[in-house]
Amino acid sequence: MFDLTPAADQLAGLVRGVTDGDLKAPTPCPDYTVGDLLDHVNGLSVAFTMAATKTPLEGTASGDSARLPLDFRESMPARLDELAAAWRSPSAWEGMTRAGGVDLPGEVAGAVALDEIVLHAWDLARATGQPFTVDPGLLQVVHGFVSSIGPDDRDGSLFGTAVEVDPNAPLLDRVLGLSGRDPAWSLG
Repeated sequence: MFDLTPAADQLAGLVRGVTDGDLKAPTPCPDYTVGDLLDHVNGLSVAFTMAATKTPLEGTASGDSARLPLDFRESMPARLDELAAAWRSPSAWEGMTRAGGVDLPGEVAGAVALDEIVLHAWDLARATGQPFTVDPGLLQVVHGFVSSIGPDDRDGSLFGTAVEVDPNAPLLDRVLGLSGRDPAWSLG
């Protein structure tokens, strides 16, 4: 069990910093603009909150800027806060749950939620030119998760093909590479 709050707070701050002019900008996720990424984060915030509370939720498709709420700068940070609060309950980490149409143990769902938050915070920071930091302990958890995904499971549904990164590179760069992201990606 770990606290998702620092990562959720980081992502919430980045969401608040998005300008209207950023919404059509590309992101390190090749199929997503900033607006699409924000809609994805909005959807995953709900899905992983429900996973923590063991509340069934179907139909959480996300990644389309047309569905982005107009008040996203206020509503998404609130949802991220709810997500972090839900995972502070020990029962969130116990037994089985469901997220994204997949049944998985609570502790795995918590790691996936953290992975989504940290990686998409980095994506958003890079795409909008905002600073990014991550708690070193939480980065270790994300590294453990992305390291556990084998090449046969990199079909694009969770991660793309790993990007080659120097084994002596900083841990964040290695995590990004394992998640299919180029640590050197920049907006321009």
